[in-house]
Amino acid sequence: MLSKSSLRILISTLALATTLSFGESPWRFAAGASAGTLTPLMVSLGMGYENAIMYIEGLGMEKRSEENDFWTAIRGNLSWTLFKDLPFNLDLGVSGGYQYARAPNKMHQALNDANGKIFVLPYNYRETLDISVEYRVHLYGLFTQLTYPVHQFRDHESRSFQWRVGYMTNIF
Repeated sequence: MLSKSSLRILISTLALATTLSFGESPWRFAAGASAGTLTPLMVSLGMGYENAIMYIEGLGMEKRSEENDFWTAIRGNLSWTLFKDLPFNLDLGVSGGYQYARAPNKMHQALNDANGKIFVLPYNYRETLDISVEYRVHLYGLFTQLTYPVHQFRDHESRSFQWRVGYMTNIF
């Protein structure tokens, strides 16, 4: 359940968003979902003023049936939108975030079981903590996102660039 202070903040935010959505407001709000690398699914929320927009993305999941099988991600983005009023638009910006994915490795588990000791990790994992340049191309709500890391604070078996594909709609 939500606490009283959390409920007040939620109601105040919804009231502000509703007020700004009437008429020709320079404010815009967006929501959507995407699939891609490193984590398979992410939920996106966006809030913008004029051509500037900020996106917050994230999600996580754990499979309770398998040990060491989970993923999580959080990512923030600040972008400038080109061709904002057209069905096709382009977001150029910077982003930063953390992503982690772990899955069991049956071959390593069998090797450890055969030797009776742990010689190798019983799972594979990918991890990145970075600041990136990001490009997002929108066409009628569908988008493709390419993220190229400029600086990586943490990197383990992550690709040199990441991609996502998804759908985003303007709420107001």
